[in-house]
Amino acid sequence: MTAASPSTPAEIAELLAFYASAGVDDALEDAPINRFAEPAARPAERAPAVPRREPKPESRPAPVQAAGQVKASERPTSSSGLDASHVPDAPARVPAAAAVPDEAQAAAARQLAARATTLEELRQHMAAFDGCNLKFTAKNLVFADGNPNADLMLVGEAPGRDEDLEGLPFVGRSGRLLDRMLAAIGLDRNSAYIANVIPWRPPGNRTPTPHETEICRPFIERQIELVNPKVLVNLGGPSAKTLLNTTEGILRLRGNWRTHMTASGIAIPAMPTLHPAYLLRTPAHKKLAWRDFLEVKAKLKGLA
Repeated sequence: MTAASPSTPAEIAELLAFYASAGVDDALEDAPINRFAEPAARPAERAPAVPRREPKPESRPAPVQAAGQVKASERPTSSSGLDASHVPDAPARVPAAAAVPDEAQAAAARQLAARATTLEELRQHMAAFDGCNLKFTAKNLVFADGNPNADLMLVGEAPGRDEDLEGLPFVGRSGRLLDRMLAAIGLDRNSAYIANVIPWRPPGNRTPTPHETEICRPFIERQIELVNPKVLVNLGGPSAKTLLNTTEGILRLRGNWRTHMTASGIAIPAMPTLHPAYLLRTPAHKKLAWRDFLEVKAKLKGLA
């Protein structure tokens, strides 16, 4: 039997062999260890404190400060008291493109959206707009697909990977399912218009933040107003909550007619329903979406 605290190489080898035969493959401590913390130096290894020598003023010329550059004395320090200028690869300032969205950018989006008189003008304004940080990580602007003169408009939340690559909404598996859903009520992409609340793909398909949604809201609202469909279908909870100004969940919203009110005061009947991506994960709820699309078919027929 091995000793409680092996000290000789033979005892250590015997203990390790016992652990291996028992199936032990990880060594754990009684207390958690912070692997990111710098190991404390042993007393014998600590170097003696050496007074820091400041360079003479005349040893090198003072650098010319660029416009917008922060002086070293004005840089914020970290919680440990270290100057951020001493951290390797630490940027002097955050680029404007990565700035957190704010109300000024949302106001600029509202002005650009209101200025567009056609869908093509709106697309151009959105392509030139730099106020949403999602634009700088996306490959393409995903504006719309289908027939802008159609009676039916469908709005989802945000593009995914396939949509970002092709620059079109609802392609890939979700798009193919949506095509089948439209075909079930006698429609296709030539008789419907499809868009998203967010026109740029969030990194890693993450959920858009409330700030990002508010910045993009004026664009999709103006897009709906310019298309002026007879019926609007909100695909998924985020689309319904954004365009119908509600906080209810999609399972409670779906199947019940709501109203989307445009800035010019036009009331458009809206049907919230389940997103195709959700239906791919939960096939049992396809019957619910089928009922919703039958309601849409009957509404379109009644408004024809």
